[in-house]
Amino acid sequence: MGVGAMEASSPAAFDGDGTSTTIEDLPADVLALVLRRLDGASLAAVGCASSGLHGLATDPDTWRALCLAMWPSVRDLLPCLGLGGADVDHRALFADAFPFPCSDSPSPPPPSPSQPQPQPLLPARLVSAVDLRHAGVSILSRVVETDADSDWFLGAPFRVDALVQEGFTPPTAASASGISHADLELNWVLLDPATGRALNASSRRAVAVDRKWLTGDTVARFAVVLSGGEGGVALDAAVTCDERYGHVREVSLRVEDADGAGVSGRDGLAAVAAAMAAPRRRGCRGGAAAEDAARERYEDFVRGKRARKEWKARREGILDLCCSGVGAAAFLGFLVMLTFR
Repeated sequence: MGVGAMEASSPAAFDGDGTSTTIEDLPADVLALVLRRLDGASLAAVGCASSGLHGLATDPDTWRALCLAMWPSVRDLLPCLGLGGADVDHRALFADAFPFPCSDSPSPPPPSPSQPQPQPLLPARLVSAVDLRHAGVSILSRVVETDADSDWFLGAPFRVDALVQEGFTPPTAASASGISHADLELNWVLLDPATGRALNASSRRAVAVDRKWLTGDTVARFAVVLSGGEGGVALDAAVTCDERYGHVREVSLRVEDADGAGVSGRDGLAAVAAAMAAPRRRGCRGGAAAEDAARERYEDFVRGKRARKEWKARREGILDLCCSGVGAAAFLGFLVMLTFR
């Protein structure tokens, strides 16, 4: 049930005696049950219709149920966030983590010597809520805490592992012909406990599938492109599978720059913090349209990366040719000098 169904019921209906009835005349418990059947974007839109509907549409239990339906791992967030007896604001969490981050927001101007820009405050700790489904069945749901303040994390390439080495075989893959990447769905939500802000770090559906010919593994990529720097960066959430045995080997998140190189932990944290503070994509109602848009942005990112590599290769070829020409000229000059001595 979507916003259209609610809007269709909102005009006044006239009974036989001429009195008008609106949807708000229904009992509050009935309206609450109806609103709980809406998706998050529709529920937020209905809350803007009137003050009465706003009160029902901001019910914390309704938003908690929506978050748990999409991200079952959210159930384990309280001990990780260190909130004590306080509850998670599931409505704010959904508003932050459901839409894709805005990848076309303008980059900040470069700092000038006279007025240097303040450095962004990097998260000291990251919490990842990771949920992996295959054919609609949850096969991995866990919360991962990362100490982002250590020198090792800041100096090494940005990487967070939700699953590594242990691996498992999904029951849906064991009973069928193996893992189908079209049936994989990954939700990776990054949270900063200090600010309470969250970020959608995966595209939900795979935007690309790569094959490792040496090992026979395949890597399904659930990437989200962020702005910042030259050519932007991509949050590359990847699921590594062995298709022969239907085995999931790794689930990890890294940050990749426009040249295809891994970004350091410090630079990756800066990109994540900027994306958390930036606006979300407007009109992101989820579904196939949003996932197709995420795939197109990643394909544009890959095309730009390929073009940069080709340009660098041509530049290096020209430099090699110039160096060869200078070396040949120097050698010929040396021979001429020896000849006329």
